[in-house]
Order: sequence, then C-alpha cells, then structure tokens
Amino acid sequence: MQQSNTYIITFSVILTVILGLLLSGTSQVLGPMQKEAIALDNKKQILGALISGDEIAAMSPKEVNAYYESRVSTVVVDINGKEVTEQDGVAVTAETVDVAKNYKKPKEERLFPVYIYHAEGNPDDVANYVLPLYGAGLWNAIWGYIALDTDMNTVGGITLAHAGETPGLGARITDSEVQSRYVGKTIYDESGKLVAVEMQKGEGIDYSNSPHKVDGMSGATITGKGVNNMLYNYLNYYQAYIESKKSSTAVAAL
Repeated sequence: MQQSNTYIITFSVILTVILGLLLSGTSQVLGPMQKEAIALDNKKQILGALISGDEIAAMSPKEVNAYYESRVSTVVVDINGKEVTEQDGVAVTAETVDVAKNYKKPKEERLFPVYIYHAEGNPDDVANYVLPLYGAGLWNAIWGYIALDTDMNTVGGITLAHAGETPGLGARITDSEVQSRYVGKTIYDESGKLVAVEMQKGEGIDYSNSPHKVDGMSGATITGKGVNNMLYNYLNYYQAYIESKKSSTAVAAL
C-alpha cells in the first residue's frame, strides 16, 4: 500500500530522533568507560618505560592504577622548561594534555607533560623522568615514552607504539627486544651536545659500544627514521627542562 508523503516524512523524523537518542544514550554510558580505558592504557605505556611488560601484564587494572598513583607524580612544562599550572584560566595537568593534539601546534605553543617516577616508599627520591614522544612513521602516527635516569642523560627505558605500521616490519617497534636496545644509551655526546639515540639502517650489527646508536629493523628503514626524528625532536623540545634538572642535580651534589 502506498503511503502518503506526510506519513513517510513523519516516520523518518521519528526514526531519526529515536536513533539519535539511542546513540546519545550509548555515548553517555560508554564515554566514561572509554576515557578510563584510554587513561589506563597511557599509564601502562608510561610504566612500560620503567618496568617489564610481563610485570605490567600480570597486574589488574586496579593494581596498575594503584602502582601508578603511588610511584608517579607529574608536572607540565613549556618549551622553555618552565612549569605550567594553567592556560587561559584553565587548570593544566599532565593528564589533561593531549600530546597528539599538541603535536599540531607550533612548538612554542605546546604543553609538555613530565612523569616523575619515585623510588618505592620514598616520594622524595626520584628514580627516573619519563617524557612523551610523538611523530610520524611510514603509514601513520607513532608515539611512545622515554625514561631518563636522574643524570638526565642515560636512557632507562622506552616504549614505542604505532597506529598502522607494517606487521613484521615497522610494527616491530612495539617488540620488547627492539625497545630494550635503547636501555643504557646516552642522549648527550662527550662535548655536551644533545644528539639523542639513532636507530641504524639494516639489522644484525652490534652497537653495544656505540652510546648513541641502536641496531635497526630489517625492511623498516622509513619507520626507523620516523622513530629517530620523533626522539630527536622531542628531546630537543624538553631540552630546557632536561638542562634545568641536570643543573639542579649538579648543585645538589656539591
């Protein structure tokens, strides 16, 4: 039976309203859960630069949150290494800074979170500083976190992740074996110049005696270059903060 235009329009409007309400309700219900999941994943990545992946995998979400809260404090700094507590009248914390969105801004306008890892049972004893990283791989975004020892020179650990690198090739940046190559490397050369750590082209060469080089990933040259650029750029963005901590450590040692 042919329906009138009025009936069809009314039915379409009602259906659209009902579906809109359902989608809105679903978003309201799932939104907080999604935010919690993202926050938990970020905490795991931050801790992954400090402790083993197996140890993190053995933790429940509640345990991850408790460990993070007991061992990590945060600050936010600008490109000059100065602490930022608010922007445009709005309070700023490391958790509210979206590194991916900041990546699109000029570096002078960005906010840079710092995650400070404390010794167990002693919140005044700093063990590492963890800095976020963000850049571009072969196909899409890559990101991660690098942990520096209190000398602000030695790499204590790193986690790397990606949105769409090639499985078995560039996607290997997430492998613990690849990430472990960075541990113990240094980001400053003997003259005091910030040089970062550079992944080499090809794979299978021993760089254990090269303080600023790590073995590459076979068949993943462009992803490796992306990691190199990301690491060098972000260490430079944080250089003022790094230098300030190096200076304060030197003064404290006197």
